[in-house]
This record gives sequence, structure tokens and C-alpha cells, in this order.
Amino acid sequence: MTWAILLALVLIPLVFAAMIPSRPSGHAKGVALAGMILPLFALVFLAGLFDWSRPHHMQHEATLEWLPTLGLSLSVGVDGVSMLLIILTGLLGPICVLGSFTAIRENEKTFYSWLLILQSAMFGVFMARDLVLFYLCFEFTLVPMYVLISLFGSSNRKAAATKFFLYTFTGSIVALAGLVYVVVHTFQTTGLWTMDIGTLGEAARAMSLREQALVMGAMLLGFGVKVPLFPFHTWLPLAHTEAPTAGSVVLAGVLLKLGTYGLYRFVLPFTPAAIVEYASLLGVICIVGILYGGLICWVQTDVKKLVAYSSVAHLGFCVLGMLAINATGLQGSVLYMINHGLSTGALFLLIGMVYERYHTRSMRELGGLASRMPVWATFMVFFAMASVGLPGLNGFVSEFLCLLGTFQSSDGWGRPDVAGTPGLLGPWYALFAGFGMVVAAIYLLFMVGKVVWGPLVLPGGAHKHASSHGHGGGHGHGDGDAGGHKHDDDHLPTDLTFREISVLAPLAVLCIALGLFPQPVMAILEAPVNQTVRLVIDHREAPSHGPTRTTPSAPAHAAAPVVLAPHSTPEGEQ
Repeated sequence: MTWAILLALVLIPLVFAAMIPSRPSGHAKGVALAGMILPLFALVFLAGLFDWSRPHHMQHEATLEWLPTLGLSLSVGVDGVSMLLIILTGLLGPICVLGSFTAIRENEKTFYSWLLILQSAMFGVFMARDLVLFYLCFEFTLVPMYVLISLFGSSNRKAAATKFFLYTFTGSIVALAGLVYVVVHTFQTTGLWTMDIGTLGEAARAMSLREQALVMGAMLLGFGVKVPLFPFHTWLPLAHTEAPTAGSVVLAGVLLKLGTYGLYRFVLPFTPAAIVEYASLLGVICIVGILYGGLICWVQTDVKKLVAYSSVAHLGFCVLGMLAINATGLQGSVLYMINHGLSTGALFLLIGMVYERYHTRSMRELGGLASRMPVWATFMVFFAMASVGLPGLNGFVSEFLCLLGTFQSSDGWGRPDVAGTPGLLGPWYALFAGFGMVVAAIYLLFMVGKVVWGPLVLPGGAHKHASSHGHGGGHGHGDGDAGGHKHDDDHLPTDLTFREISVLAPLAVLCIALGLFPQPVMAILEAPVNQTVRLVIDHREAPSHGPTRTTPSAPAHAAAPVVLAPHSTPEGEQ
């Protein structure tokens, strides 16, 4: 009955979202907080029942027949990768609610209801084992986020919400076309009409190289827009900048990871031959995104926009590690999904806390805040260092693994396929990606130097600033600056409150823990990523046109690059 816990994760936020409209407006935040905290108890119970010694196996599986004649069912299950991402989602939920207590003043019912609905949909994405359930949850996340940006964002919120919706919706439709092609191909070759992700993946691997390339292109467009990969990234900075603080945290922490999770769960296992064929081109795209995003950050004067563009660069590292197709790179990639959510989400929270007090994000109007807000400044420097990749903090581990995996993908400068490795990337890719780390250090340290250190600079008439700035759409959001509604922030002290510190402290602890002791998480990821690497290597040659069945326990072609810990040999699939 452990599948009931998975069901509870989806239903609890929905139930509390349905309760909010019937409660007084002042109770909305308390109801929302309860709706985010209760799933954490379910997650603790689920983690205790999960067999962490077999993280590459799907566990807690259950299937509810929906329309069996059409092969439609609702199937759920989790492995080690999806469990970690579900835990990240559950952790950020209460943090987003607590971080919005003073930022959201009007229409609280609407805000917190949609935030809970969004949480439910994100849980559904990571536990879905059926294509229909996955796509429904994946696509439905657009609706709550569109509402949060368009109603509670800043002055340009309507344009940001529309651009976000159109980009991601169009990409999702193209990805759906590719996935439907796989469903039809499976039916034509096996006579089985199914939406089971595992079965579809097995059939997709039997497609020809040309078919795999077409399907991979469709899925890359859908999931790549969500990541976002260059050149489909232009919606992200505007959406991040205009979104309310909680919306930016959810975007950075979880929503962008739906794209990288889609690449990991669908693109790699469905189209391994096409990945091997085009990995070099995709690696170049990632490097362009890393350098382009970093250079754009270098010239930003809006702190929030700078952090938003940094996500383009950071997630370029994440996808680059994935394309290395070795255990080191894939471990770093999945770990990057978690670490980026922690450090970048915290940076957006810190920027929102300053904006509530001074109603500006411009580095021309803010400076030397360490003398006025020492606690805030301490957290700002800490999370900026985590984002830079300072050794001892979480960002270093994942970024280093992604670069190391990229370097090891070929052991020569231009000599692919050495020692049985796929030879997809190699040292040249790691070299140019490494320049992106230097650029990241420059723009983040420049931002810290301007905002935290130096002489104190505050907006003109800072204490009276609130009387001349309103909030987006008349909803009284602390991140807005239009609509003509006054914002009374006299209740906010100069430095952080206990509530704000309690929001940031868990993220800081996790950044230190994952930076100093990443081995427990890496041990969880080892078996799943080894399994994926073997799968791609076994299908590196163009597959035949007829259906074939992959034997998961077949010996790997490259044992050294595949297995990180020689004493740990992952089992085959059940």
C-alpha cells in the first residue's frame, strides 16, 4: 500500500487548495503552509520504506486502469533519481509559502491556492510511470505558473506570463508529437497499444537512427525549452524577473528541472543511437549557452535578471554532463539539478527580501548593504559562493563532476572512442565549458561587491519609497511596482526577521552538507546512472529496423568509465 503515499503527495496539496476559498482571507497562508508541510511527513515515511540499496529499480509502483481499451492507465512509481527530485520539491514548498507571508497582501486566496496546485502537478511529474499522467502533469504546471506571474508579478508581468506560456506550450506540443510517434511505432511493431514509459522506451530503442533522430529532435525542443537550452532561453529571464519571489524560487528550484528530468527520463533511454550521433553538436549548443549566459550576466544591472540569466549558464553545465554519457557526468548532472535548486532558489529569496524593503533591484541604487543588513549580507555571500562553485559547498561538487565527465568522455584531444568509451565529447568541450566557470565567478563576485560591500547606497528617499510604489495588477504583491496600490512595509525591520532566517537556514545547511558529504547522494545515483550509461553504450550503433529487446544485465562495453565504485555492481532491471 506504499503507493497510497505517492497518491497522498499529489492529493494533499489539492485538498488544501480546495479548502482555501472557504476560509477567511487571513487564514490562506496558514492553510497553504499546512498543505505544504503535511506532504513532508508523507515523504519521510516514503523515504523510510524506499529500498535505497536498489535505487535503480522502480519501487512503490501501482496502476489504476482508466480506459484499458485505449491502453490508458494511471501508473506511478519512483526510483532513486525521482525520489531525490520529489524530496527537493517537497522541501521548497513550505519555503515558498513562508517566503511569501509579507510579500503577498491582497488576493491571498488566489495566490496560495494556485501555489498548492502547482506543487501537486510537480509531484505528479516525477512519480508518473505512464505517458498520459506524465504529460498531463508536465503540461498543467503551465497554468498555475502563468497565473502566479500574470497576477502577482511586476510591471511587465503580462508580457512575461504570455511569453512563458507560449514558449513552453509550443515546445510541449512538439515533444508530444514525438512521444505519440513512439506510441504508434510500438503498436505497429509489437501490436501492443500502451502508454507505459518503460515499454515505450524499449520499443523506441529498436527504431532506426533516422526515426530516433526525429523523435529526439521533437523531445529536445519540448524539454529543451523548459530547461532552457540556448537558443530557446529568451522566455526565462523575463519570467524570472517579473515573477513573484515564490514563483522565481519554484521556477529555479523545480520547474526548470522538469526539462532536465525529461531529458534524463526520455531522451537518453528512448533515443540512445541518436544521442551518440548528435552529442557533439548538442555539446556545442550547451557551451554556447554557458558562455553566452555568463557574458549576458556580466553586463546586467538588475540583480534578479543577473541571477535569472545565470540559470541559462548553470543548466548548460547540467545538460553537458548528461551528454558525456558516462557515470561521472551523469551523476554530476543529476546532482546539479538538486544543487542549482538550492543555491539559486535561495538567491531569489534574498533578492525578494531586499525588494520588499527598498522596492528596487538595481545595482545602481543599492550598495554596501552589509553595514545595514549584516545577516542578509552573510547569507548573500554564502549562497553566491555556492553558486560560483566554491570548494566545500554544493555547487562545486556537481559542477566539477559535469566537467570531469565531459573531459573523460574521450581521453584524447580529438581522438574519440578510446578504450571503449562513447567518445562523445572530450577535453576540448571541458576546456571551453571551464571558461564559463571563470565568467560565472566574475559576474557573481561583481554583484556581491556592488550590493554587499562598499559605501552604503540606498534608493533616493528609501523610507518614503513605499508611498510611491504599488503592486502588480492591484494584488498587492511585494515584487510588483505597478497598479497604484500603496505598500506599507513599516512592519519589516532593517535586517532579516526570524521567519526569513528560518526560510534560508535549511537551504544553507543542505548546501554545506552536499558540499562536504556528497557521497550518500552520489551512492544513490550510482546504480541508476550506470544503468543508463550501459543502455546508451549498448545502443551506440544504429539499431536495426526490427524490434529488439535490450538485456539490462548485459556486460558493459566500458566498465571503467561506467562504474565509479568497483565494489558496487548494480543489478539488472526487474
